Amino acid sequence: MIRALVFFVVVAVLALGATWLADHPGTVLVTWGGQDYQFSTLVGLLAVLVLAVVLMIAWAIIRFVFNVPAVLSVASRTRRRNRGLKALSRGMVAVGSGDAAAAKRHAAEAGRFMQGDPMTLLLKAQAAQLAGDRDAAQAIFTQMLDTSETRALGLRGLHMEAHRKGDHHAAYMFASEAQKVASLPWAGQAVLQHRAAQRDWAGALAAVERNAGGGLIDRPTANRQRAVLQTAIAQDCAERSPDEAIRLAREALRVAPTLVPAAALAGRLLASKGDLRRAAKIIETAYAETPHPDLAAAYINARVGDSALDRLGRAETLAKRAAGQPESRLIVARAALEAREFDKARQIMAPLINGEEGSRPTARTCLMMADIEEAEHGETGALFEWLQRAARAPHDPAWIADGIISDTWAPVSPASGRIDAFVWEIPNEQLSAPEQRRMALPHDRQSGPGTPPEADGPTRSIEQSSSAAPSNDSTTPIPERPIAGELPPPVLPTGPVEAAYLPPPIKRQGYRSVVFPLAGAPDDPGPTRSRYGASGPRDGLDFN
Repeated sequence: MIRALVFFVVVAVLALGATWLADHPGTVLVTWGGQDYQFSTLVGLLAVLVLAVVLMIAWAIIRFVFNVPAVLSVASRTRRRNRGLKALSRGMVAVGSGDAAAAKRHAAEAGRFMQGDPMTLLLKAQAAQLAGDRDAAQAIFTQMLDTSETRALGLRGLHMEAHRKGDHHAAYMFASEAQKVASLPWAGQAVLQHRAAQRDWAGALAAVERNAGGGLIDRPTANRQRAVLQTAIAQDCAERSPDEAIRLAREALRVAPTLVPAAALAGRLLASKGDLRRAAKIIETAYAETPHPDLAAAYINARVGDSALDRLGRAETLAKRAAGQPESRLIVARAALEAREFDKARQIMAPLINGEEGSRPTARTCLMMADIEEAEHGETGALFEWLQRAARAPHDPAWIADGIISDTWAPVSPASGRIDAFVWEIPNEQLSAPEQRRMALPHDRQSGPGTPPEADGPTRSIEQSSSAAPSNDSTTPIPERPIAGELPPPVLPTGPVEAAYLPPPIKRQGYRSVVFPLAGAPDDPGPTRSRYGASGPRDGLDFN
């Protein structure tokens, strides 16, 4: 609309100008070569316009003639750049698909057409890494340091190469230098992990503050990392400076109330100073979220000189914070065992061994039952049975970081160096091949409650045990039966037995087939029929 208005305005102005010239006639006199040429004003004006157009066309032709070499050069550079971009694109696709030969070929082609381009250097470096030529990759990353726009990329590449070689100090230096170039998340994390791996907790805390200040990590992550590092410092100074350790542990708990190591340390140190109320509150808060044996130990043994019954009462109080959890039942059963309350211990353990709270009893459950059997009845067949079951039972929760199982918590993963990598969870189980499932006989074990059988005794595989079974029915097989919350009785041998332990198979729908052979030393008379008879209860629990 505006263009149409402008066009009409211009046409109107030209028409007014032409009308004005027509109303005011005049002459233009031009003298050329002694001759006088007289024109009207309108003709003279048209002649000037035509001359201007001719001069402009002539000037354009002259400029084109003189610019032909430059135009040809630009066209050549454009063609070369287009070919370089095409080779670069194909090279990146080859790198992504893992074709090292194609990546190297396209990188060389891109280098011919786009020499010194940052993307070309990156493609060459990635092609060298893909081909396993670490020296070439390192040389290219070093070349990137000469240019400001590729300096951060070069430092990242050199950091990765140093990390692959195991030169952690060089990797740390490259990461520190990268932090000076820009606020980079990978550099901040690398500096933090190096400080933590060197147990430089103060330096690691400074790195966390720097990362949080630069916006590299969010507030919850920063708070959690601070709590973990403060707990590590508190653990180191607990013996020489308990007051400082308590202060650090409580600061950690303010931002991470359920951090088990900090709660256990703070509770233990506060209890040693006589502040039982605060110690109990800290431990109860953490235990309600994560039932853990370290918390239970610090809570139950908080007061020195307590009797076994007092400790049992404290265990029951703590168990109410996580009622029904296996860990709560285990700590109460342990306290009841120490108080010689065997019936109570068995009653508490019943849901764990009868499948009401899990498909199979775990290793700690079986060992607990073995301890109860030995404390109440001594070395009997039931004790050996529970020890055998413990060797093949599912794992209990443990501290796990990057696939590594640890007996104790650590602030840093030993595999990757990550902060706060350890979590309290159940390890993954993997079934072994049948020929690899072997176990020593119970009479080869070391005596003592909760001691599993050793692995250097006579062993037989499951297949050998089933195929070599005596044909004279020396043992009475247990048929498949519904679970119904009960465990099948063991097989009672009538003669010398070299039995292999048969672990409970994978539970099928509605049925479980388990055989627990009872084996002992050749001179072991075995259990009495009054306790282990087919029609009577066994050790206070009904197995029939």
